[in-house]
Amino acid sequence: MKNRIKRVMIILSILAAAASCLFLLVDHYVQRTGSSYIINPGEAPESDAILVLGAYVFPDGTVSFMLNDRLDQAYELYKQGKAGKILVSGDHGRKSYDEVNTMKKHLIAKGITPKDVFMNHAGFSTYESIYRARDIFQVKKVIIVTQGYHLTRAVFIAREMGLEACGVASDLHDYGEVMTICKLRETAARNKDFFMARFLKPEPTFLGEVIPVSGDGRATDDNLPK
Repeated sequence: MKNRIKRVMIILSILAAAASCLFLLVDHYVQRTGSSYIINPGEAPESDAILVLGAYVFPDGTVSFMLNDRLDQAYELYKQGKAGKILVSGDHGRKSYDEVNTMKKHLIAKGITPKDVFMNHAGFSTYESIYRARDIFQVKKVIIVTQGYHLTRAVFIAREMGLEACGVASDLHDYGEVMTICKLRETAARNKDFFMARFLKPEPTFLGEVIPVSGDGRATDDNLPK
């Protein structure tokens, strides 16, 4: 009996070690692949759109520190003529919480014309944001903007989905201790999205009618997902 228990424990230990190795290998692969397409703002090619991935907005309608930096970086790329359209993508699955209209208002306040800002109201995750950018907004060539810890995964997903994607990091400030939590969560997210983007390829929560990013961004105003 003791020998049987010992064998079971050895097998479980081997399986746990193998799973840990796979976890770390996938994490490294996603980071290495995505990082090869991360560039400085001045090197960014002309693209169909600049994709800004959402983050927390406060109840009073102001953007969080990290989201503010993403929007500021996208604004600079827009001013440089890297893309004529900005696609803001985030959570607007309920009326009481709205990332995308807050993001659009922020950009309009900086002087961007409303027709150049598209809103993806159903960007509930990085994977869904990129899937909908491709299938709903017909984006083929994209500059993704978010903080560096998140950017390698986003670019990896986009390249796996067939987009000609590059990334520009928006680490414009020191975000303090929150980054420790973000980086730990990101390790698990890179593993999840590796299998989602490469093998499982599930459809997002919502799809809907096509709204080409080459058109007028006002077509997405108050367009809650259905």
